[in-house]
Amino acid sequence: MEHEVVALLMFSSMMLMLITGQRVFAAIGAVASIAALLLWGQGGGDMAFSAAMKLMKWYPLLTLPLFIYMGYMLSESGIADDLYRMFHVWFGPMPGGLAIGTILLMVVISAMNGLSVAGMAIGATIALPELLRRGYDKLMVTGVVQAGSSLGILVPPSVVLVLYGMIARQPVGQLWLAGVLPGLMMASLFVLYIVVRCRITPELGPVLSREERDRYSLADRLKLLRAGVLPLAIFFAMTGLFLMGVTSLVESSAVGAVSATLAALIKGRLTWPVMEATIRKTLAISCMFMWIILAALCFGAVFDGLGAVRAIEGFFTSDLGLGPWEILILMQLSFLLLGTFMDDTAMLVIVAPLYVPLVGSLGFDLVWYGVLYTITCQIAYMTPPFGYNLFLMRAMAPPEITLMDIYRSIIPFVAVMLVSLVLVMAFPQIALWLPELHYGR
Repeated sequence: MEHEVVALLMFSSMMLMLITGQRVFAAIGAVASIAALLLWGQGGGDMAFSAAMKLMKWYPLLTLPLFIYMGYMLSESGIADDLYRMFHVWFGPMPGGLAIGTILLMVVISAMNGLSVAGMAIGATIALPELLRRGYDKLMVTGVVQAGSSLGILVPPSVVLVLYGMIARQPVGQLWLAGVLPGLMMASLFVLYIVVRCRITPELGPVLSREERDRYSLADRLKLLRAGVLPLAIFFAMTGLFLMGVTSLVESSAVGAVSATLAALIKGRLTWPVMEATIRKTLAISCMFMWIILAALCFGAVFDGLGAVRAIEGFFTSDLGLGPWEILILMQLSFLLLGTFMDDTAMLVIVAPLYVPLVGSLGFDLVWYGVLYTITCQIAYMTPPFGYNLFLMRAMAPPEITLMDIYRSIIPFVAVMLVSLVLVMAFPQIALWLPELHYGR
């Protein structure tokens, strides 16, 4: 059997297992292990073992549990609640102000967590019930929470960009800086959409009542600004020291985890239930990442042994005769399709080893492509029928919000994300300006 046919059978078998609802790591790992044994006999069994050893020696992987711990510590200790109260008071008097405050809260949480799961949990448990209670349109607020939480994988310290950097052999510091302006641009476009929509239809985002506004004096509102001091201090201690070269990537994640714990202690909220919940959730998410990466490394080793990377490059450039930009657009469309039933980590570790060499050979900047990949993941997270964020929202939303409401709510926000993707593709300096400024690339 031709190697290209074997590669196609492997990929289609894995997709079939994923569509039937199998766990991601089980689908990837089972196909890889069975293919290795059939192709190379007993020696093929060493591939899974070698992948496990490679994972255990992957020193930067230590950053994952530390970043995840930091995000959950801030969430469980109530520091995120304090931030939301600050945004609530300062932005409540304007139409759609609480929705705008929710987007800003998500930006801050993203800058302290690096994952979309924690942002979704915070938005769905803190912001969503409050927005619904105050008469906000359920479609708008559901879309706001989903779109805002997706910023966690783009704004530094993005865990997805850390993983991309490991696979593409690109500096994580440059990738983090490359995600700053696109992330802020996307958040600004979300805010602009909310402002315009609520100006046209004010009942979608009613302002705070006069009684509530009078409840907080100017001194009270200024005092609430202190809620932002600790998150800013944590962000500077973690990201600032790393970009200045004082700490390494792993040391930076340790600084963030320790800073979040100290912040909870200063607030008097470092209780045993908070610590237990944080550690349990950190362990669960970290193990999920480890299993997926382990399975995908094995899958990638078999694919590489078959020469699938060279076959894909030849198919695009020679057989189809496509130009660089046409190939790039096709790759982005494939990520959108995969994202409807696969999470970003699985997409990255399966497809990136195939696409990244092709992107480099076409002459594109791999740091810039990392941002494109991440934005495409954000869009894929929110597109039916099986977008990851859609089902997270369904699990956390109150009963009055149906699955159809969730599907309808993301339409304008996906449109904004597509605009952001096109802008970054058309103007690469949006992503590359900060890395070039800081590192002189």
